[in-house]
Amino acid sequence: MFLLIFSTFLDYYTGIKISESKNNSVKKFWFWLSISVNIGFLGIFKYYNFFATSFSEAVSNLGFQINPYTIKVILPIGISFYTFHGLSYVIDIYKDRIKAEKDFINYSVFVSFFPLLVAGPIERATHLLPQIQKKRIFNYAQALDGMRQILWGLFKKIVIADQCAEYANLIFNNSDNQSGSNLVLGAIFFTFQIYGDFSGYSDIALGTARLFGIELLRNFAFPYFSRDIAEFWRRWHISLSSWFKDYLYIPLGGSKGGTWMKVRNTFIIFIVSGFWHGANWTFIIWGILNALYIMPSIILNTNRMNLEIVAKGKNIPTIKEFLAMSLTFSLTVLAWIFFRSNNLSHALSYLAGIFSKSLLSIPTYKPPYLFLLLCLFILIEWVGREHQYAIQKMGLTWAKSVRWLFYLALVLVIYYFSLSSSTQEFIYFQF
Repeated sequence: MFLLIFSTFLDYYTGIKISESKNNSVKKFWFWLSISVNIGFLGIFKYYNFFATSFSEAVSNLGFQINPYTIKVILPIGISFYTFHGLSYVIDIYKDRIKAEKDFINYSVFVSFFPLLVAGPIERATHLLPQIQKKRIFNYAQALDGMRQILWGLFKKIVIADQCAEYANLIFNNSDNQSGSNLVLGAIFFTFQIYGDFSGYSDIALGTARLFGIELLRNFAFPYFSRDIAEFWRRWHISLSSWFKDYLYIPLGGSKGGTWMKVRNTFIIFIVSGFWHGANWTFIIWGILNALYIMPSIILNTNRMNLEIVAKGKNIPTIKEFLAMSLTFSLTVLAWIFFRSNNLSHALSYLAGIFSKSLLSIPTYKPPYLFLLLCLFILIEWVGREHQYAIQKMGLTWAKSVRWLFYLALVLVIYYFSLSSSTQEFIYFQF
C-alpha cells in the first residue's frame, strides 16, 4: 500500500510541477524524477533478483563464484499496472496532451480505480480522467450491459479457464512423463485457460466499471479468430499493446525510418513486453518468438492487412480464412508453452516431448465435458465476435422468458463449476 500511495503522491505532485513550469529545464527535472522513481520501483521490486541471479550465473560460467544479495519480499500487488498509469499520465502532461489534474481525489481514482487496479486494463488519463471529473448519473441500460459483461466474464473464468487449468497444470507439472499428444493437449488447454482467465477478468472489470458510469478501455477483441500475428496483437491485451506503441514504439521512431528501424523497434517492443510480464527468461523468449512471428508481415508491410473482424457479416469463414486462423492459433499455442513453463529447460524439454514419436499417439486425457464446453464457448464467441463481448447482443430479440432462461442457465453453470473445481487465482495477478 505504501508504494501505491507514494507513487500516487509523486505523480500527482510532479504532474502539477511539469504543467506549471515555464522553464524547460525545470519541466525536464520533474519529468525525469517521476520517470526514474517509477521505473526504479519496478526495477527493485520486480527485476532486481532476476538481474542479480543472472549476473551471478554469467560470472560463474567464467570461473568466478559470487553470492548475490537478493530481496526477499512479495511482489507489491498491481505494481506493473499502476506504474504504467502514472507513467502515461506524466508523459502526456510533459507532451502537452493534457493538463495536470489539481483534484487529488480525482487523480487517485484514476490511478487506483478498484476494478482495474490489480490486472488492468491499463488506462490513459486522456480517456479515464474526463469521466471521473464529470458528474455521473446512474444509467439503467449501461448498468444492464455491465451486468451482462460481468456474467460472461465469470463464465470465461470459472467454467472455461478454471476447468482447463486443472488439466493444463496436471500435464505441465508432469511433462516428463507425458506423450507428445498429451503435451499438445496441455498446451491447448493452457491457451484457452489464459484467454478465459485474463479476458474474463477484463470483462468483469469493464462490466463493474460500467455500473458506476465508467467506460474502461477494451482489452480483448476475440484474438483467437485472428488471421495473422499482427492482428492477434491488435486484439490481445489491447491496452498494453497500444501503451507500448504510443509510449515506446513511436518515440523510438516507429515505422518512419525504413525497414531496419521497424524491425529493430518491433523486437524492442516485444522483448520489453515479455520482460514486463515477469523476470524470467521464459517471458523474454516468448516475446522474441512473437517478434519473429510478426517479422514477415513487418518486412512485407502486410501488418495492417486484417483490420476488420474475420468473416464480417457472414456465418462461416472462407477456407483461406479458416487456414489462416488455424496457423495463427497454432503459432500462438507454441509460444504459450514458454509463457507457462517454469524455466527455459522446462520449455525446451516440453517442446522436445511434443516433437517425438508419441505425438501421433492417442491422448490419455479425454475429458468429454471439457471438449463440449470448449466447443460451446468457441461457438458463442464466434456468433458474437462483431460485438464488444460475445453475449452483448445475444438474446435481446428473443422473448423475455427465453432470454432470462439463457441468463439463468449461465448462472447455474457458473455456480455448479465454482463448487466442483478448485479455486484458481487470476493468472495476471502475478504481474
